[in-house]
Amino acid sequence: MGEFELIRQFFMPLARLHGPHSIIVGPGDDCAIQRVPSGSDLVFSLDTLVEGVHFPFHYRPDYLGWRALAVATSDLAAMGADPTSYTLALTLPEADESWLRGFACGLGKAADAFGLVLAGGDTTRGPLALSLQVHGLIPRGAAILRSGARPGDLVAVSGTLGDAGAALDYLGAQACSDPQSFSADEAFVLKRYHHPEPRLELGAGLRGLATAAIDISDGLLADLSHILEASSVGANIEVARIPVSAALKRLKGTGARDYALHSGDDYELCVTIPEANWTGAPPSLKQQFTVIGVIEEAPGLRLDGAAVVSESDTLGFDHFRRKS
Repeated sequence: MGEFELIRQFFMPLARLHGPHSIIVGPGDDCAIQRVPSGSDLVFSLDTLVEGVHFPFHYRPDYLGWRALAVATSDLAAMGADPTSYTLALTLPEADESWLRGFACGLGKAADAFGLVLAGGDTTRGPLALSLQVHGLIPRGAAILRSGARPGDLVAVSGTLGDAGAALDYLGAQACSDPQSFSADEAFVLKRYHHPEPRLELGAGLRGLATAAIDISDGLLADLSHILEASSVGANIEVARIPVSAALKRLKGTGARDYALHSGDDYELCVTIPEANWTGAPPSLKQQFTVIGVIEEAPGLRLDGAAVVSESDTLGFDHFRRKS
């Protein structure tokens, strides 16, 4: 199968130029054209995923299609944006039709779920890697940035944390075993890894309420530190308040909260919000968040009042730092 037949068969069906996507020229021309409505800002984010780094070798292609787009789209949720389109640069070792069919299926299901349309991209031959750029729209000036946190703001997170990190213990078995052999708790954390769900509705609901936000991709403490640095503030987190699933508690016991603090891949939201805004927020929004701490004027990150030493050196994933 040649490059252009590959594109025509597996990816052109994902490039539907109908509906409220604002894409007026898609794949097949030199560039895509997206029309930005008056009164809106265009936001976009790029993510690259490499086999053996961001997902296991021989990973199921349908899982990869969903996961790749979900990871990229989570950045739009953190900004409070409404998704519109994405582009895909796909590097393949070979044009395996069975693999492509599964990948395109997972990608298409994710795109439909998130409200995205494929606007274009590129394919080439080499080690398996994907780069996805997602586009979204937001009312002008309404984007939620990392730099807006202020002393006295509450720190809150959505969902439960640490589940996807715990799934790493089972991914090797997942590649060669019957999924039915996993316990219910193992299957739960594996699903959190395989099928992350960007919190798009929550992000949009935070417009005008949250002062800062970030999606939790590299671990709660590492990602919260990005907010603190951008906002020139500190924070104190109450460890007992960090939400942890019952499945993670059963699997990891007393170590469950270490996973919640340090492991990534959950793609939940970490936000800062003034107490008055939290009090007045819709109950349907508040019930999906847990308040875990407060922003403080003194720089630095503290857990139960104790300073976290050398945060950037000890927490979260870094591609270019060797782990001991």
